[in-house]
Order: sequence, then structure tokens, then C-alpha cells
Amino acid sequence: MNLYNLIIQDKEEVTLNDVFLTPHNKEQFVQLIKEHTYIKEIQEYGLPVNNKILLQGSSGCGKTMTAKAIANALGKNIIILNLSNIVSSRIGETSQNIKMIFDKAARERSVLFLDELDQIGKARGSDDKDVGEMRRLVNTLIQLIDYYPENALLLCATNHPEIIDTALIRRFQLKINYEMPSKKFLGSFYDNLLSKFPEELQNIERKYDVSFAEAKDYAFTVVKAELIKNLEAKAVKNTNKQLI
Repeated sequence: MNLYNLIIQDKEEVTLNDVFLTPHNKEQFVQLIKEHTYIKEIQEYGLPVNNKILLQGSSGCGKTMTAKAIANALGKNIIILNLSNIVSSRIGETSQNIKMIFDKAARERSVLFLDELDQIGKARGSDDKDVGEMRRLVNTLIQLIDYYPENALLLCATNHPEIIDTALIRRFQLKINYEMPSKKFLGSFYDNLLSKFPEELQNIERKYDVSFAEAKDYAFTVVKAELIKNLEAKAVKNTNKQLI
């Protein structure tokens, strides 16, 4: 399998202000960005720089956007790898592919974002005959994380941290939790999302108890439906005028 077919190419420019984060999470990411901005000075004091971060929690709450925002803030390229796409029936091939991507990210000093880290954990117990092979894959990943250079940044994401091998979990210096947004927080998200549209398209019925991603998809669908309705009404009105 071609290495570049495994990597998700994404050039979207996102800033940390574009991501709806709790104050505590935002504070941690600002600190992380500053650590990598002043990495040489920090290393001169013999202090470690956090470069292995686990983003864990609800789907659709901004983990991927966070990774993009951090890469953008540091002026680095981001390499996005969804582990559900790389796990092969040939485990040796999977290990080799992961190693090549780690090597590429380390060589380029990129931000490496591994999505769905739990796919490794899930796969270990999915088929008894493959447990030994999967354990070797996990060991390979642990070694790659251990030797990942400090001046490169590794971000991993999972919706199910409870099923990930504990030896993997221990490798991360920061574990940052993402939770479903409160009604108030989601309300602010809707306000921000809809503010760029004309006022007649802003007053939509809002759906709560959903993730940011679900809220965005829902809002845009409703806005488009309302826009089309207005355009059709306008077209009918213009046609009637021409008939008079």
C-alpha cells in the first residue's frame, strides 16, 4: 500500500479561536504551543517539552480541529492518519506503514495526528488467534512513541480511552478530555456559526444535546433549506410580475 494513500491530506487553516474549547482545555493548548515556540530555551534548562498528547472523549467535539489549530499556530505541516484505515490483515505490513509515517513526521518535524487510537486496542481482543500479532503491533507503536523526537509533536485521539492498552496510555504526558457541550456552550456555538448569515436565516430552531459537529451539520442543513425556500418564493414572485 502506498504510504501517501494512508495519509489524509487536509490544508484547512484553523486557529485555536475557531475551536470551541473549555477555558481549562484552551489554557493547556496555549501552554503547549508556547512550549514548542520556546523549545530551545526550555531545553537549555534541562526541562522536558510535552510532545505526546492524548485527546480523549466524545466524537464531534473538536479533537481533529484542535490538532489542525496547533499545527497552524506553530507553522508546521500536519500529517493526519486514521488508524482504522491502516490496520491490515497483514499485521507486519501495518507495523511497517506506521513506522514509515512516524519517520516521515519526525524527519519533517511535522505535527502527527493519529485518529481513532482505540482501533489498536479494539483489534487486540477481536480475534484470539491474532492477539499475539496485535500485541507486537502495540509494542511497535509504544517504541515509536518512546523514541519520537521532542521537537516533533504527536497528538492522538480516541472516543474510547477505556479500551486502549494501559502501556500506551502511560506514554502520553497530557491527557485532555473532550465532553459533550452544555446547552449554554452550544448556544454560543450556534450564535457564532449563524452570525455570518442574513438575519432572516439566523432564527432557526436549535437542536441541543448534540456534539459541535452534529450541531454544525444540522444548522447548515436548516439554513440551506430556508435559503432555497426564500429563493423559490422570490422566483415565483418575479414570474408573477412578468405575467401581469
